[in-house]
Amino acid sequence: MTGDTLWDLLVRRAARTPDAPALIQGAVSARDERRIAFGGLHRRAERVAAGLYELGVRPGSRVVWQLPTRIETVLLSLALARLGAVQSPVVPLYRDHEVGQVLRRTGAAFLVVPGAWRGFDHGAMAHRLAAGLPDPLTVVEAYDTLPEADPSVLPPPPADADEPRWIYWTSGTTAGPKGVLHTDRTLCTAGRWLADALRLGPSDVGSMAFPYAHVAGPDYTVVLLLLGIPALLLEHFALPGSLAAYRRHRVTVAGGSTAFYALFLAEQRTLPPGRRLLPALRLLAGGGAPKPPALYHEVTAELGCQLVHGYAMTEAPMVTMGDPYDSPEHLATTDGRPPDGMEIRITPGTGEVRLRGPVVCRGYLDEPAPFDADGFLPTGDLGHLTPAGHLVITGRLKDVIIRKGENVSAREVEELLYRHPDVADAAVIGLPDDERGERVCAVVEQPPGAPELTLAAVTAHLVGQGLARHKLPEQLEVLPALPRGATLRKVLKQELRERFGAG
Repeated sequence: MTGDTLWDLLVRRAARTPDAPALIQGAVSARDERRIAFGGLHRRAERVAAGLYELGVRPGSRVVWQLPTRIETVLLSLALARLGAVQSPVVPLYRDHEVGQVLRRTGAAFLVVPGAWRGFDHGAMAHRLAAGLPDPLTVVEAYDTLPEADPSVLPPPPADADEPRWIYWTSGTTAGPKGVLHTDRTLCTAGRWLADALRLGPSDVGSMAFPYAHVAGPDYTVVLLLLGIPALLLEHFALPGSLAAYRRHRVTVAGGSTAFYALFLAEQRTLPPGRRLLPALRLLAGGGAPKPPALYHEVTAELGCQLVHGYAMTEAPMVTMGDPYDSPEHLATTDGRPPDGMEIRITPGTGEVRLRGPVVCRGYLDEPAPFDADGFLPTGDLGHLTPAGHLVITGRLKDVIIRKGENVSAREVEELLYRHPDVADAAVIGLPDDERGERVCAVVEQPPGAPELTLAAVTAHLVGQGLARHKLPEQLEVLPALPRGATLRKVLKQELRERFGAG
């Protein structure tokens, strides 16, 4: 399967189960929902490809698109895959600065936006940006309509699954974002591995509550195409508003990242004992951010479903994933095992995780190759492998706080902070300090109604948990909400360092 293009997978699935539901566009009210079957997805995507072709999009054309999680977005992406265009998805929350960077760096000739969406006029932004570019830019507004035409005008679909035709962007939380080059092979392999790891069956109903412009978008699409199961799409994920759609369509698999688990758990706690938030839900799955072991036990006990967490990154969309049938200890304390074909190397001395395998990107756009002499990708993450082959991520290289010459793991302190009943989430950062080199600062988000935390209470809790005294925070900051990224809601630690570094 991994030698196929994304379009090949769609053609095969449409022929096999043309009438099976593929995508369900969720809405608050059932009458506003829409759906499309696999056969219709194939036919519409081919017509959209023809419409784009008539607009001038050709094999190899560079197209930036910035659209919410909608059926139309999936159709557009599949249509570009049918044409063999180079597509560069951008999450809808980005604005002039970020989108302008992407346009300039890709040299894109086309930009597809939703028009006015959630209070912001993306069309006006697109035309502002076009006016400042050296080359012409065709702007296409495609929220609920897409260009369509007779597919007879189309050239043959692309056959090379190894041609870089996808440019995804790293978060850029510590530096300028990098354009990550992917191929149909890297993304389709990641999707196949994910389908195998989650052990989904024909009765499952998935969900996409994350931005489809994230690298997980095509990976999850591959899961649907391989298994022939549907997914609920949510243009805007918010609780409790999104719960009706989850219940209506009896979603069995949900998730996205640690922040999503915590949001579902918080809603569960508003219900009377014994009443399940989502009765059909059997699996929460995701990755993209650290998962405190205590959160695993809370989710499984209170939400009544299994929780599997994995490790991935924009450069490698599927590295490890928990097995739903693994032991609670492994699921709580590790990030799962790699599939056959994924090589993980732990660098001696530093403990940095390095990767090699068919899902790893082909490099960065207009930047030097990031690989070491053996072809492994340095990740900047720290971790180790257990004797059973499970990966345990222990932090980031930049999250090692060096206080008076002693190393402090930010993640270790965060996991202990999470056990405090008055902490909903926590981020631990190192801040410049003339005396210590770096001081340990804990930034916490509290649950509604919790009494305000003090530094003394936090340190007493950590001492009670057995944390060494040289690792205790010397600064505490309480925020209404931790700043998070636009895709999988990862905490933006660089923003915290900039905000509190001068204190």
